[in-house]
Amino acid sequence: MFSLPLPLLGLSFLIAIALCVHVVRTGQQMYWLWIILAFQPIGGIVYFVAVIGPEIWGGKTARKVGQAARKALDPQREYREAAQAVDDAPTVANRVRLAVAATELGKHAEAERLYADSLTGMYADDAQLLLGRANALIELSRPAEALPLLEKLGEQPNAGRTPHTMLALGRVYHALGREEQADTALRWAADHYPGFEGIARYAVFLAQTGRKDEARAQLAEIDKRLAKTHSHFRKEAKSWRDFAAQAVG
Repeated sequence: MFSLPLPLLGLSFLIAIALCVHVVRTGQQMYWLWIILAFQPIGGIVYFVAVIGPEIWGGKTARKVGQAARKALDPQREYREAAQAVDDAPTVANRVRLAVAATELGKHAEAERLYADSLTGMYADDAQLLLGRANALIELSRPAEALPLLEKLGEQPNAGRTPHTMLALGRVYHALGREEQADTALRWAADHYPGFEGIARYAVFLAQTGRKDEARAQLAEIDKRLAKTHSHFRKEAKSWRDFAAQAVG
């Protein structure tokens, strides 16, 4: 905690009170009160950046900064709110929201069940649901069950050849030992997938199939891209770089 001169300490206290009023009036999580009051003035600064700033600035970057700060402080908040939404109204949209939140927390079995429960009636061929369930099955090491879903997705002209679909398909082929098909899908995903996951997973595939020189070339490309990545996205990018580097050795 900073040691502030008495006038600034008084000002900090008044600002903290104002921020606490904002917490209560806008229905924020009550843990913000403790953060603001217990860690003056840092707590107030964090609250401003995470909550008030995005409201004032309204830009895309500001919203992302605010979302990242809230997620870091309370990573299960979205999951709790999505679960409550499903309890209130078990619609497909609410179940998908909960499935996405569950996936982010590594609750892949729950996500798979939610997607499976939603793939009925008019939503039986929904591209988002098919891909979501397929990815959950991949994480659960059930690639043989994921493949028919991705093949069904491939029958849809607008959804069958997207970076996300091709990445999932490549992972399934690799898990099933169909290496030539895996290489084609993963190489395409590496060239088209936004961010670093596609190229990182392709580097891992190359390393695991004994093509270490090609894997090192992909890792070098990751390093090249990483050097140009905005600081807001560097942490996630570096995690994928580390994922690839561990396999490449």
